[in-house]
Amino acid sequence: MNIAIIPARGGSKRIERKNIRLFCGRPIIAYSIETAILSQQFDRIIVSSDCPDISGIAMEYGAEVPFVRPADLSNDHTPTVLVIRHAINWLEHQGILSEKKQSPDFVCCIYPTAPFVAKEDLIRSRELLAADSSAEFAFPVTTYPYSIFRSLQIETDRTRLIWPEHELTRSQDLPTAYHDAGQFYWGTKNGWMARERILSANSIPIIIPRHRVQDIDTIEDWERAERMFQCLLNGPSS
Repeated sequence: MNIAIIPARGGSKRIERKNIRLFCGRPIIAYSIETAILSQQFDRIIVSSDCPDISGIAMEYGAEVPFVRPADLSNDHTPTVLVIRHAINWLEHQGILSEKKQSPDFVCCIYPTAPFVAKEDLIRSRELLAADSSAEFAFPVTTYPYSIFRSLQIETDRTRLIWPEHELTRSQDLPTAYHDAGQFYWGTKNGWMARERILSANSIPIIIPRHRVQDIDTIEDWERAERMFQCLLNGPSS
């Protein structure tokens, strides 16, 4: 049994009503739900939310909202792992009550503000995770556009290198660095229940191109993401 869980609380502060704000004309959460459906990887697609407006839109686009997320798991500082763990516990409790198998084998957390999620990445990640019994998670990563080993800090209006030992190192001689794409995490049930952190666990990286990755935390991020998304829809210019 494979489950998708989309954590989508209300009360976003930096971008008001972020999880259901219109993105290229549609509620942004709709993209995550519809890609999960199109991937055909999930027996159930569940949205975990404390907000009636989010719940209504999620159900409109084909997700289930079988419970209200507790208030103590709906604040700014709640780790994603705890939200997913709560949903798994809820499913297993329902299985006990209904005498049906409700214990998932694999669980995928898909963020509600991830319009660049591709069904092919969801499929490939699950296949790689299922094929490796030693792995606990699989998720997409991408490269930094500039070597992090040439990063600068600003102190009292002056710059300084974080790694001054690499000031004269050729860029091609510096190691490639990756970052979390912030789209989804496939995990085993045991991985979600046992681990407090995903990035430090035994995880399989799925490398995706930078033009399909944009973190959305500010209005500037949002506007950039919309332009990137429109470019992908329109295809390469002639």
